[in-house]
Amino acid sequence: MIGVGKMKLYSNVLDKPLSKGKQEVSLSAFAFLFSELVQYNQTQVDNIAELERRLEDAGYAVGARVLELLCNREKGNRRETRLLGILSFVHSTVWKVLFGKVADSLEKGTEHEDEYMISEKELLVNRFISIPKDMGTFNCGAFVAGIVKGVLDNAGFPAVVTAHFVPIEGQQRPRTTILIKFADKVLKREARLSQ
Repeated sequence: MIGVGKMKLYSNVLDKPLSKGKQEVSLSAFAFLFSELVQYNQTQVDNIAELERRLEDAGYAVGARVLELLCNREKGNRRETRLLGILSFVHSTVWKVLFGKVADSLEKGTEHEDEYMISEKELLVNRFISIPKDMGTFNCGAFVAGIVKGVLDNAGFPAVVTAHFVPIEGQQRPRTTILIKFADKVLKREARLSQ
């Protein structure tokens, strides 16, 4: 046959290997789609808390799919079993795939044993959003918090994940911190594995 070369024919689409594909999405296309997601959900709710919850739910679905994809591509279908391993995976691998760079910082909470924080100076979802005065505390980082929650929950590390603004002295825009508070059973399992 002319033009076939070394191309392998697959009888089933499920037999095809997962290719890396193009790994970048146009920033303007993402900004447009995300603003449409926010605007649509804004028409469906009555208050800011409900809007953030809906964005978190949308992010959760993305996080579950990102975990499956990255476990297949990067880890040969293996998943993290240790707390610091999954946090490092989210902080570096997941963040790099989604935002093109590693998160600015990953820190353990000083007040509580079960809290960790991922901080980003300029989170991509907050970069192109202007918040009206009547929605003062609204944080689009709830979408990213949902992604992190989706990854953690589906990896077997249930947690409450929230997004918060943290003011930085001398900066116009505040830093976004994703606060992760793990369930007690995760900490108990981690203690057993450390013995």
